[in-house]
Parts: sequence; C-alpha cells; structure tokens
Amino acid sequence: MDERGRLRLDAVARFLQDVAIEDVSETGWGTPEHLWFVRRIRIEVREPFREDREVELLTWCSGLAAIAAGRRWSVSGDAGGRIEVDSVWIHLDPDQRPARIEGFDVYAEATAGRGVSTRLELTVPTEDAARRPWPLRASDVDLHGHVNNAVYWQAVEDALRAGPVDRYGPLVAELDYRDPVDLADPVELLTARDGEAVSIGFCVGDAARAVARVEAGRPPASR
Repeated sequence: MDERGRLRLDAVARFLQDVAIEDVSETGWGTPEHLWFVRRIRIEVREPFREDREVELLTWCSGLAAIAAGRRWSVSGDAGGRIEVDSVWIHLDPDQRPARIEGFDVYAEATAGRGVSTRLELTVPTEDAARRPWPLRASDVDLHGHVNNAVYWQAVEDALRAGPVDRYGPLVAELDYRDPVDLADPVELLTARDGEAVSIGFCVGDAARAVARVEAGRPPASR
C-alpha cells in the first residue's frame, strides 16, 4: 500500500502474476514445458482499495488464439475494493519460441468460443514528451533474465504522483509489452500528459519496449 493505504498498481500486478503462476502450475500448463509471456494487460479500478486488508482473486481463461490466450481476473477486497483485469499472453515452448496451443480443454470451456488478438493498442508518446532515465536494479530481473512484468508498474506509480490522474479514484490502466527489457539496457521513460490521462513509453534508444497509459474515470459497466 502507499502512504494513504491505497493498493498500488505494482502490488496488484504481483497478485495477478502469483495467482496466474499457481493456476498454470496446478493444471499442468506451467513451466518447464510451457512458458507464458504477457502481451497486453488492462486494469480497471472500479472501486479503489483503501481500507481493505484482504484481497480475493478469481481467474479464468477469457479467450483463445493459435498461440495466445486471454486471462481475466476479478479482484475484490474485504472493504469494498474492486478491480477487473483482462490480459493476453503469448504461449512459448521451453526454448522460448511461440508454440501452438493444443489440448487446452481445461481452459477452453470458459472461453465460450471467444478469441483474442495479440495486436498492440497503445501509441508511444510523441517526441516532445518529457524524457528521463529509468535506472534498473538486479532485483527487477526475473527467472528469464528480463525485467519482471510487475516492475513496469512501479514507473507508472511514479508518474501518477505528478498528475493529472487521481490515483485515489476509479481509473483504467493499460500496458502493452512489446519487447523484453534486460538489466543492462539503458531505459528512458517518455511521459506525456493529456487531459485526465498520462502515457509512458519505456524506450531503449529509439525503440519502445513497452507503453503504458492511465486514464481517470469509471469504465463502462458493460465491460
């Protein structure tokens, strides 16, 4: 939590990641035979977590493609906090090469025939955006030698402190993962603010490795 008791986005990402790992390990779709790399994630904070001290997570498969699958989470707190999350993950073989998903019956029923797309949706902030270095730490790197998915949300949390998004109200946060970031990469953050939204590009040289966007406001109830 932050200094006012709000559940931070990077902490949410850790919860999501841990539950996903436990799930695929239980069903036989985890390591070492199967690797899953997140492609895109959307976090909708419907009711901010403030007084909550316990978190419950429900997860299921939301869609399926040849080499990708969607994962949904519903996150609820004991004091009324509520977060809905959708994501797309690429399926890789033990050599980290894209692999077709076959025999996915344990998850396929929940998809109800829905598909998923691996298309990236966020645009990199323009060149006139503020640019600053983003130092990495040895503890940011995961088992695969890349910066862990949840670490990107730490940079998003830093950006939120400067506004204009009210991080204590409902918000929608999205992150597209384009290419991995390694510990030795000289990463810079491109940050642009537009109305009640902030966009962040995670750049190495001229190449954006990831893009995040956070927008204030309650998402549509139909989503």
